[in-house]
Amino acid sequence: MDSPTPFAARGGKAEIEEGTAFAPKFDGDGLIPALAMDATTREPLMLAYMNAESLRRTLELGEAVYWSRSRQEFWHKGATSGHIQRIVEIRTDCDQDALILFVEQIGAGACHTGRSSCFYRRVVAQPAAAGAKLEFTDPGLTFDPQKVYGIPPRG
Repeated sequence: MDSPTPFAARGGKAEIEEGTAFAPKFDGDGLIPALAMDATTREPLMLAYMNAESLRRTLELGEAVYWSRSRQEFWHKGATSGHIQRIVEIRTDCDQDALILFVEQIGAGACHTGRSSCFYRRVVAQPAAAGAKLEFTDPGLTFDPQKVYGIPPRG
């Protein structure tokens, strides 16, 4: 059974923007985006979503727990892979509708593709007719996703 959330009721604009009460604003689906970033390097690792219960669990455990939109279930990062995200700090934006989780990434990587980060490509603008393309920014795999998750190679 889900526990009650430890969050404050959302007050007025001044309270939300200048106060000290944590009153996260979840979207119409009950979710809030959470960007996990390496606490040391400040590199982005992954973007996921949390609902009130996964955010409560994250605060309680000190490890990232997300809500999987595709599987419709809680996702304790690292439960399968061992690649846990230990929380160092959580920040929220001015209207408290987005989170940044500064984490200590334990294990070989954050991405299910076998890379240290899910943000392993940059968007490169091209002339208007050509659109945009992607360019790889990292050296490659840091672990074998087939061995960790049983995922067959893509391609």
